[in-house]
Amino acid sequence: MIRPMMGHRARPKKFEIPLRYHNPEEEEKRKKRIQLKTRSLSRRKREKSQNVRILVYAVGLAAVIFLMSIL
Repeated sequence: MIRPMMGHRARPKKFEIPLRYHNPEEEEKRKKRIQLKTRSLSRRKREKSQNVRILVYAVGLAAVIFLMSIL
């Protein structure tokens, strides 16, 4: 009874990969879609950073004018 248990080795699970076929048209569509998304995101980030920069300049200018008016 102990003998068969000692000789048992675990076998790795069988693995089957489904076949996938390369479709150049679909690949191009996917690449264009990704490029459009990244362009719009980078454009939004750039516009956002420009708006923040303008706001910082405006606050700084207001602070300088305020300090000059007090003195």
